[in-house]
Amino acid sequence: MKLKLKETPEQVELIKAIGSRDASVAREASEAFAAFLGPVIEKVLLTAGTASQIYVDSAFDEDDSPSYPLDLYHGDGEGHVTVWSQHMAGGLPTSQVEGMQEIKIATYRLDSAVSFNKRYARRARLDVVSKALERMANEVLIKQERNAWAVILKALADAETTITHTSSAGASAAMKHVIQANAIGSFGLQDLNNLMTHTKRLNESFSGQTPIAPYSTGVTDLYVSPEIKAMIRAFAYNPMYTDSATTQALPDNVREDIYRAAGMQSIYGVNIVELVEFGAGRKYNTLWNSLLGSNLTALTDDVDPASGSAVAWDADTHQIVIGVDNSRGAFIRPVSRGHDYGGGNGTFTALPDEQFNAYGSRVEKTGFYGFLEEGRICIDARAIMGLIV
Repeated sequence: MKLKLKETPEQVELIKAIGSRDASVAREASEAFAAFLGPVIEKVLLTAGTASQIYVDSAFDEDDSPSYPLDLYHGDGEGHVTVWSQHMAGGLPTSQVEGMQEIKIATYRLDSAVSFNKRYARRARLDVVSKALERMANEVLIKQERNAWAVILKALADAETTITHTSSAGASAAMKHVIQANAIGSFGLQDLNNLMTHTKRLNESFSGQTPIAPYSTGVTDLYVSPEIKAMIRAFAYNPMYTDSATTQALPDNVREDIYRAAGMQSIYGVNIVELVEFGAGRKYNTLWNSLLGSNLTALTDDVDPASGSAVAWDADTHQIVIGVDNSRGAFIRPVSRGHDYGGGNGTFTALPDEQFNAYGSRVEKTGFYGFLEEGRICIDARAIMGLIV
């Protein structure tokens, strides 16, 4: 993530004033710069993060206690209202079963502090100041992403939905939200088709019937690794007709479109989102593996439909593909706004670091402290599905 300050006369004078040896001038300039800094970093965080595409913001006032009404899900069947959330930043997301009531949401502060020598400010070294602000924004963004994806992956690892079997009237069973690829190690159109079908089964009505007004539109976004995206690009040059389970019999015009666009951005109306954190041995793959817990045994007992042999889940060789139904609004980010000492109605607050103002003549440094208060919660796990490849 890059931040660059514009080298305007006003901006240069403000930066120089921050480095002033006059404590009152430096403090006033630092406060003015911090007031400008907060909204800029807030905008960067909203656009740079990947989880912001999944979570819906629910703003609350400072010192308020955010909550969410579960009675909006009234009429759902047993096992549908299970909430995953964190109680502290970096903590393990927990599954909390709730009745039809107002659920209180735990929030936490994510912060960062940066400093630099005042001589850089006096010389109007905007490049040094920009790098310091980049560091602040990146540190907060990394913390945001880690906490947000931990809730998503934990919800997927533990998710079970009670459905009605057609083979036995009235019989029901818990269905996992994760299925296996048709051929382990390869992603094909059949796998996406199976995932979409699995989603429909998870979203039957509370009586086990077709919903009158479907609450879910199915998988809207698919989060994949660069390797999976490479397999999708390979659709363009796979043989036209073949019995192999790893290739696609696509029409020539579709292959040409993929070739000209250097890949496919959507399949069957499902958006394809490529993230480098996914893939065998990668960050989110390893995190999902650690969050599986006792569910890992169930995955290792599965059988590869292509070979008929047992498949042992291995985070270093297999990978998880995440399907999300963004039409639900099931992932919520409560975020505090309008802090008293930040001014305005924003969610990110930047302040001068007072430790340098108090002893500025000795340490010859200046700095800034920034923070936001938020939480992450999955209110309905039927909005997330997974595919093991």
